[in-house]
Amino acid sequence: MSAAATADASAPAKPKSKKLLFIIIGVLVLALVGVGATLFLVKKNQAEDGEDYAAEETQENQAPKNDPKNPPIFLPLDAMVVNLADEGGNRFVQLAITLQLDDPKVAEDIKVYMPTIRNDILMLISQRSAEQMLRIEGKEALTQEIVAAISRVMGYDHEDPNAEPEPEAEAKGKKPQRKRAVSNPIQGVLFSSFIVQ
Repeated sequence: MSAAATADASAPAKPKSKKLLFIIIGVLVLALVGVGATLFLVKKNQAEDGEDYAAEETQENQAPKNDPKNPPIFLPLDAMVVNLADEGGNRFVQLAITLQLDDPKVAEDIKVYMPTIRNDILMLISQRSAEQMLRIEGKEALTQEIVAAISRVMGYDHEDPNAEPEPEAEAKGKKPQRKRAVSNPIQGVLFSSFIVQ
């Protein structure tokens, strides 16, 4: 009887050892999946950080850098007082403009044409209302128009950002071509004083 009892006792032990083996394998598989997922997430975060760093470097490289050997030239214009286009004609703006140029020779050339340039700037300003002059968008549009006006007087190439695409290209079904950015010695228009009354 003891041999039969021993056989019965050893028979149920095999299924328990198989269950234990499956449980251990399952735990190991889950642990490996967890480690793999963690490594994947860590690498993904490092790659995103690297892309952000690369994007920041690219933006820094594209930003114009000040060259201490060739600083910009600043040409202040005389202060202007201009009536605005508001109803009643009792609003005006008093402003002082400074041009930022890339070459001292350009400053000398602009001085020769200063009466025409001042006239064109006065005409541009007098077409605006006080509300337009007080908005940041109005000031930005004015600076672009001043650069365009000076460029026309001086004969510099200038791409008008507000220019409409050519209707001929649209009529022919062609995609309007983008113009290349042109080199303009006028780097900016700066307001050193801007008072609307």
